[in-house]
Amino acid sequence: MLPDAARSLLCPVCRNSLVPALGGNRLACAEGHSFDAARQGYFNLLVGKGTVFEADTAAMVAARFDFLSKGHYKPLAEAVAELAMPALRGPHAAVLDAGTGTGHYLKAILDASPASAVGLDISKFALRRAARLNPDAVNLVCDVWQPLPVADAAVDVVTVVFAPRNAAEFARVLRPGGRLIVVTPRPGHLAEIAGQTGMLGIEPAKEERLAASLEGHFAPHSTRELDLDLGLEPADVGHLALMGPAGHHLDPTALDTITAALPPLTKVSARFRISVFEPLTPPPA
Repeated sequence: MLPDAARSLLCPVCRNSLVPALGGNRLACAEGHSFDAARQGYFNLLVGKGTVFEADTAAMVAARFDFLSKGHYKPLAEAVAELAMPALRGPHAAVLDAGTGTGHYLKAILDASPASAVGLDISKFALRRAARLNPDAVNLVCDVWQPLPVADAAVDVVTVVFAPRNAAEFARVLRPGGRLIVVTPRPGHLAEIAGQTGMLGIEPAKEERLAASLEGHFAPHSTRELDLDLGLEPADVGHLALMGPAGHHLDPTALDTITAALPPLTKVSARFRISVFEPLTPPPA
């Protein structure tokens, strides 16, 4: 049985409404386009020529799942959930997690709220994990840079945790009074291990670029900074390096050699910025 969020889905081919069928194992529209659930419980809505965005590999997703399952970033997930709660008060509250990955951050929101949920990601390997972790959400493989398969003004919260941001589409699917919650790293994030493990550095002026990317669609609401001082085992350090963007290029064998030389516990600083935005009110017609 698919949750209420399924009623807001749009066909990625013709943009008509998608309706659950076959007991929730299929999504179909009036034009005859249909999408069957994968064995793991997610739906693949990628159509057309595909995307230039590189999806996370099975190894990257496994590393992320193992790292997050140990609770290292649990305070971050709880902070995101706390900031989402004020906009998820109504009886038909809904949240869209763009770049849901393994679903850990969305799970924190659903544990705190009875909201209906949609999780989007480009990686089918990630969605396999997310569908098991959040079986009551609608988990969809799709490209965030394409028109999202969600109706106008259908959700109250959009969350984006270390994922791409399509400002126009996020604004379109948010209801009036909704919230966009974006998590980005701050300078100094993972600085103790970034260089030696080959992780990518923090881009300069990242906060300014975030604001610029949302300009014309969102206004700033609030910002929260969160610092976590972690004690990581060598395997945790390896997972942390492999689960991020650098995982597309890292040599796992070389990474294993690096982490094998680490002490039993490495102190690592995780530095996050959680930015909350509100959609701009459309000007009168």
